[in-house]
Amino acid sequence: MAKKVLQGKIALVAGATRGAGRGIAVSLGEAGATVYCTGRSSRRLRPATPGRPETIEETAELVTSAGGRGIAERVDHTEPAQVKKLVARIKRRHKGLDILVNDVWGGDFLTEWGKTFWTVNLDQGLRMLKQAIHSHIITAHYAVPLMLGRRRAIIFEITDGDAFYYRGNLFYDLVKISVIRLAFAMARELRKRDVVSVALTPGFLRSEAVLDHFGVSEANWKDVGKRKNGNSADQNDAPDDFMVSESPQYIGRAVVALASDLKVRKKSGRVFSSWALAREYGFTDLDGTRPDWGKYARKKYGKYKICDERFYSYWVPGLIDLVFPDWF
Repeated sequence: MAKKVLQGKIALVAGATRGAGRGIAVSLGEAGATVYCTGRSSRRLRPATPGRPETIEETAELVTSAGGRGIAERVDHTEPAQVKKLVARIKRRHKGLDILVNDVWGGDFLTEWGKTFWTVNLDQGLRMLKQAIHSHIITAHYAVPLMLGRRRAIIFEITDGDAFYYRGNLFYDLVKISVIRLAFAMARELRKRDVVSVALTPGFLRSEAVLDHFGVSEANWKDVGKRKNGNSADQNDAPDDFMVSESPQYIGRAVVALASDLKVRKKSGRVFSSWALAREYGFTDLDGTRPDWGKYARKKYGKYKICDERFYSYWVPGLIDLVFPDWF
């Protein structure tokens, strides 16, 4: 039985239908939180993501079964009016918000891997920016005022990768780098308040869609290791790599670890990985293992630089901090 370290905390997981969002929501439930599970795919309407059956109601039920209180709310986070209405409802019921997880994505079918920016579908790319960047800004705009005055409130921006490298598609790259930048920018504006803002990445995520791609379930996923190795031409799906994958609740446990850390403020404005936080805080994945995608990838594919102390030294102080030190 998980410790209820977040008992009494109110959380909003924007984009909780599946994948990392669902894993985070369930882990917050394990820790005793009340979790608003939002997204567009509901039992009441046709699922919003082509080919995916998961719904926010399923996620909310999993949260409650895990020991928390799951509340499903259908929300399109690209629509300011819908987000404003959701936040007003949370304020009316709970007076405030302790944890915000910005995980809205839905861009898998929009991403054209390995294509140059002048040959990809422009409409799809622009739609990806709206779905996965605009939605985060809109949600934070309305939700953060509910977090002011709450003790150790924290914002999570869920991304892909803890480094500044290019990510294989111009629009995908913009999304994943931009949400890291959002975490940093919000941290700067919140630095004199008791609200922390961080970005967080999973490793090779064993999401529902990835399990379907390999034709396995969470119960027998290790069977993939028996197959012929090698990546497909258009994506990273080598069986050996999949053996180092992590369940969506691994990053969920990273969220819980940070949200319950009394000294988390020192981490504000930075990006972290599930595997590095597992080493730091001592949590494991569902099967008791501690997948380390970063260590594995560097050993197999070669060394690459992550966002480290030297990298962050270029961020602060900035010219605006020096010219207008009292702005925030």
